[in-house]
Amino acid sequence: MRIALAATCIGDVMFPQAPRATVRLLERLGHEVHVPDGQACCGQMHVNTGYMAEAVPVVRNHVEAFSPVLDGEWDAVVVPSGSCTGSIRHQQGMVCRRAGLDALGARAEAVAAKTYELSELLVDVLGVTDVGAYFPHRVTYHPTCHSLRMLHVGDKPLRLLRAVEGIDLAELPGAESCCGFGGTFALKNAETSTAMLADKMTSVKSTGAEVLTAGDSSCLMHIGGGLSRIRAGVRTLHLAEVLASTRDTPPAAATTGSSGTTTRAGGAR
Repeated sequence: MRIALAATCIGDVMFPQAPRATVRLLERLGHEVHVPDGQACCGQMHVNTGYMAEAVPVVRNHVEAFSPVLDGEWDAVVVPSGSCTGSIRHQQGMVCRRAGLDALGARAEAVAAKTYELSELLVDVLGVTDVGAYFPHRVTYHPTCHSLRMLHVGDKPLRLLRAVEGIDLAELPGAESCCGFGGTFALKNAETSTAMLADKMTSVKSTGAEVLTAGDSSCLMHIGGGLSRIRAGVRTLHLAEVLASTRDTPPAAATTGSSGTTTRAGGAR
């Protein structure tokens, strides 16, 4: 398949190892990956903060950047983030129609229909659960709120993780509880967010895991920051990094961006 990568803002600017790993993984499975140069924010930050009008040009840019998927240039769009995929699927069309831009809204919804979170793409579209990964570590998985409640990815990430060679997958107690990040929620409601984070960290530590993985870098940033401050000895890795790991390319090497396909965060050819 020909797959376009939406690297996401946080992936492009702060955690490029996640989109890079997505590229490596998909190319290893035999697919072509492209990263549109014109892509930027999906508009989620604007919408969630109430800036609906300001979100319109951001959404328009996203639709224009990924509209070639409607013309057959690509077969699908992949996003290494449940949060951003949820925004693309459930917010972009609404934002446009609210502004009276029905044609743009229809186009946004058409692009969204061909846009998938990573585990959705792998399991539902490509029909694979064993991606040939090797990761000999004790790992626990946090299902992020948007992937769980907006996208309903269910156990797809866990099915992918269970097929990883060498992995020791530990169940996370209270897995479906929010980590407390929630974007600006963590800033506006810091005390509540910190309390939620403390509960999540207690659950992570109880598993004895070396690695916490999830499908959203934002949640991993929040939980990882807390784990680092208490010196828990647990590192965080995006789901794509675990799945992209092989005997020859472990995540430590993968995060250097040594793949020859990388030009921006995602790795366009």
